[in-house]
Amino acid sequence: MTDSRYLKRTILKDEINSRFLGETRTLRIYLPPGYNEILSYPVVYCQDGEEFFNFGRIATQANRLILDEGVEPFIIVGVEVNTKIRTQEYAPFGNRFEAYTACFAEEIIPYVEQKYPIRRDASSRILAGDSLGGSVSLHLALLYPQLFNRIISLSGAYYEASQEIIARERDLSHLRVWMTVGLQEDAFESDTGIYNFVELNRQCADLLRERNAEVSYREKDGKHLWGFWQNELPDALMYFLDRA
Repeated sequence: MTDSRYLKRTILKDEINSRFLGETRTLRIYLPPGYNEILSYPVVYCQDGEEFFNFGRIATQANRLILDEGVEPFIIVGVEVNTKIRTQEYAPFGNRFEAYTACFAEEIIPYVEQKYPIRRDASSRILAGDSLGGSVSLHLALLYPQLFNRIISLSGAYYEASQEIIARERDLSHLRVWMTVGLQEDAFESDTGIYNFVELNRQCADLLRERNAEVSYREKDGKHLWGFWQNELPDALMYFLDRA
């Protein structure tokens, strides 16, 4: 993707003071080609925001989808995270999980929607994340179903604690989840142990389907790396975003 049209991007940096987290959190905001404040846009919120922009090349990919594939223009919000405490914020057993999810839903969403012309319905908000970022995106949809019902999960880290939470749900028919996992992720070593991510994602997909969620699931050759996820992003985005 070396076409100059794809590389000409508008990316802003905002900061939000969070009373839940007791700190400032940085947001990266991508504005689409032809951005106009009198229009309204769907939005993709990315966990691990810095990585989605730097390694997922999501802004460049968005330009290509909008300019060449006819996808309706959309805004991207990358929520940055301190990798040293990432598990504590993203995992349901983490000691900052409640604060992070509250910050996301009750501070970040209102801030972004007040400042930018974003549609304020759940079907226009897409949550995207890799590994634990995928699982925290799903947890946000379970905690705040009135806000979120569209999830992009790249090799989601659906550990036992997450599966137990999903299993307690009865009806997830409002939820749409796009999932992918790499077949070479069957013995991935994380900071909490070694896991078979292929099996974890299969189990999660089954739990969601049993509760009537719409699940688009795929397994492909790939490792637990951005080299795999970057290639999956266009299909994931096009699954949820309409043609203009």
